[in-house]
Order: sequence, then structure tokens, then C-alpha cells
Amino acid sequence: MQKISFDVENSSALITLCGPMDEHIRQIANHFDVTINRVGESFTVRGENADSAIESLKAFFELSKHGSLSIEDVQLGLASGNNQGVRDNSTIIHSRRGDVTGRTANQNTYIEAIFNNDIIFGIGPAGTGKTYLAVACATELFEKELVRRIVLVRPAVEAGEKLGFLPGDLAQKVDPYLRPLYDALYDLLGFDKVSRLFEKNLIEIAPLAFMRGRTLNNAVVILDEAQNTTPEQMKMFLTRIGFGSKAIITGDITQIDLDRSQKSGLIAVEHILRNIRGIHFHHFTKMDVVRHPLVQKIVEAYEEQ
Repeated sequence: MQKISFDVENSSALITLCGPMDEHIRQIANHFDVTINRVGESFTVRGENADSAIESLKAFFELSKHGSLSIEDVQLGLASGNNQGVRDNSTIIHSRRGDVTGRTANQNTYIEAIFNNDIIFGIGPAGTGKTYLAVACATELFEKELVRRIVLVRPAVEAGEKLGFLPGDLAQKVDPYLRPLYDALYDLLGFDKVSRLFEKNLIEIAPLAFMRGRTLNNAVVILDEAQNTTPEQMKMFLTRIGFGSKAIITGDITQIDLDRSQKSGLIAVEHILRNIRGIHFHHFTKMDVVRHPLVQKIVEAYEEQ
């Protein structure tokens, strides 16, 4: 059993630390598998990981003294092992939902690479933020009028790139494949604004099969699920980039849905383009996975089977 008391000059900091109905404390207790009881400004922590839980309480309390502390901040801080908040040297992206920054040092480096290069590859497992941060950077560039539009591209491998049999117009046909990109846009800009931008064609969806022959100027073009492109498709996509444009290509080479006889364009492209200045390859690892703390425990439990 461990005990800790906070010297509370302003009771609002303690309220912020605990969260609504002590929800933040419950998240910390669940993460470290400990029991936390509070009486006023004093906490009693019981469990094998009591020391780690107390260190986390201290870190979150310092953060709560300097601003708000949301349930998302707590969960992401616990998941990433970073309870210190946003680093002073982080690149900050402004959005409808507030400021967005990387939750790990590697994510911050990725954001900087997007702003400093014309073609950026974000390669790594699911949950590392590679797609969400790509969309966040695209909206930042669009809002600052550094580009005129955002183009979302994804290979529809599950439909064999033959979308004609699906009901609806082009947007409705590829909607299931672009849903993660839509979700990020709605989160960052709001549903109404995104809808208006789609109506004005300032945000465009473009299945990879429909990209041939186009040249995209003054745009941010995001190719998601790029591990499911062939080398020929990857070359075709990269050569669509026009003046004043930026391409962000994201994918996970451990989740390739192509036929075994087909080589992934995402794997091939790094060997071909790795020495070209202005093209950046950024790799994420499982250490960059930032999700709900229970998701990590679920994954670990399955891996132990």
C-alpha cells in the first residue's frame, strides 16, 4: 500500500485530476491494475504497480494545474506512457476540436516531415495515427490556403477496383473504403463544413483506378491503404502530382490484401525512391500505437494465447 497527498492551493486542479465522478482516477487504476481510494486531497494506492500509479497521478496533477485534462488526454497519456502533455517543441495543428499534436516523439517527427517534404510515406501498424495525422496536416494546409483542395485516394481491393456493380454514384460506391478518412475530416472540420466542401469539390474522392491521366495541382493528395497498390499503380499515382501539391501515402505492409502473386507497391517504392531529396519515408512501430488502454491489454491477451 502506498499513500500520496497533494498540496492543493487551488481545488480546481484536484477536481480536474479526478475528472467527472472520479473517472480519471478509475482509468489510472484500471491501467495499472491497482485500487485507488481518495479522501480529500489524499490518495491510497494498493497493488503491485502502486509506485507506477502514483507517478502517473503526480504527472497528471501537474498537467491539471496548467490547464484542462480530458478523459482522452488521460487514456492517450496512459496508452503512450507519456503523462507530460504536449512537448514544447511539438508542431501544433489547429482544428475545430482544438489543437492536435503527435502523442509520441515519432508522431511529431512525422508531422514535421509532412510540412517539410512534397512526398511523404507513413508506414506502420494500425493505431499509430499515420492516417489521422495526414488528414490533420492536409486540413491545416487547406485552412491556411496553402493548397486549394484535398483529394482522398484509396485502392478498392475488396471490390477488385471494379465498382460498377455497387449501387449509387461514385462517392457512394467508394464510401466504405474511404470511411476512415471521412471520420478524420468530420472530427477535424465538422460535418457541415466537410459537406459544403464536398459540394464545392474542394474535397474530392478519387478511387485509385480513376486516377490515370490526371494531374493534380495545388492539392494535398492522400493515398490510404497504399500496401494494397501494385508497383505499377504506385508509379501511376506518384506521377499524378502537379505544381504546388503534396502527396501523403500511408499503409501497413503487414496487412496486404493483394493476391500472393502480386507485389506491394508500398514495399517496392522505398527501394526505388529512398535516395531522392524531397521524398521522406517515415516508419512507425508498435511503440507509436496510441489507443484506448483496454485495446492494448486485449491485444496482449490474444498474443499470449
